Amino acid sequence: MKKVVVLGSTGSIGTQTLEVIRNNDDMLVRAIAAGSNIDMLEKQVEEFKPELVCVYDADKALELEKRLKGKYSTKVVSGMEGMTECATISDSDIVVAAVVGMIGIRPVIEAIKAGKDIAFANKETLVTAGHIIMPMIEKYGVKLLPVDSEHAAIFQCLNGENKKDVDKILLTASGGPFRGKTRSELKDIQVEDALKHPNWSMGRKITIDSSTMVNKGLEVIEAKWLFGISVDDIQVVVQPQSIIHSMVQFKDGAVMAQMGAPDMRLPIQLALTYPERLTCPVDALDLLSCGPLSFSKPDVTSFPCLQLARDCAQAGGTACPVMNGANEEAVAMFLRDEIGFYDIHRLVAGAVEQGPFIASPTLEQ
Repeated sequence: MKKVVVLGSTGSIGTQTLEVIRNNDDMLVRAIAAGSNIDMLEKQVEEFKPELVCVYDADKALELEKRLKGKYSTKVVSGMEGMTECATISDSDIVVAAVVGMIGIRPVIEAIKAGKDIAFANKETLVTAGHIIMPMIEKYGVKLLPVDSEHAAIFQCLNGENKKDVDKILLTASGGPFRGKTRSELKDIQVEDALKHPNWSMGRKITIDSSTMVNKGLEVIEAKWLFGISVDDIQVVVQPQSIIHSMVQFKDGAVMAQMGAPDMRLPIQLALTYPERLTCPVDALDLLSCGPLSFSKPDVTSFPCLQLARDCAQAGGTACPVMNGANEEAVAMFLRDEIGFYDIHRLVAGAVEQGPFIASPTLEQ
């Protein structure tokens, strides 16, 4: 029986993780955590009956506790302390880190210290604290299993291969909802347009990140840490059909690709069951009907956030946490219609330029 903790259980990755668990009788939910969506949390408690549930919002936690009283034995906790309690709960095997943003760093660190394997969907944690997380993974002997479709693909392509034989990683990108559009066409783009991703169903923040392509820049940084490879050896390739999820090119010129339907339940399930592969309730890829596959270079003129992220990855230190934190704030402002589409890049680039630089920041810094 695989005993699972889901941090971010009401988000896109969290709900799909619970769907995977629902379809696997040998998986059990030990704890769940979310921000404030207590209506969905109440339904999840009713179905999965976890021992522990965390609502980050303390007032919402009190309200959920009242709703559950006398009906379920699930303990309700709140805040960072509560999320950490979920991440380190005894008798759990793996923590699905699906909380959006840097808020996920501390629970992941504490889960690693507690000896839990990590199914990793919180890219901001590695982007900002990869220099802290990766040595801890080695020190505590736990697994870090990528859930992002691109990193799960690279992980599979490298399985059984000699890392010294890798020439470069080919990190695929759909191009988002605005692929092919020019800066002038994107200047006055609206929030509702940016939220219409052509291939993937994702949360609002990550969908906006995809539209600016900063998401792909964050994934470059994540790949650098996950696979111990130089940023110079990570090439972003636009693959708009989202059928090839990423590739690895070896020094002999051979390229290994991982393909599949664009459905996050596939990499989620693999992370939960690795090294086994189980039947998944996702239609298998039909190569005869998926149509032609195309490839192109990303347009860093129309999508300057991608190059900004790469530059921050090269600079290292606090450049990445500053970029990531500024992006979280700028995206939130865009979603509230307070700034325009290209103001995201302007504000994030300004924060990186103005922020104090520390070469190897501590967690507190």
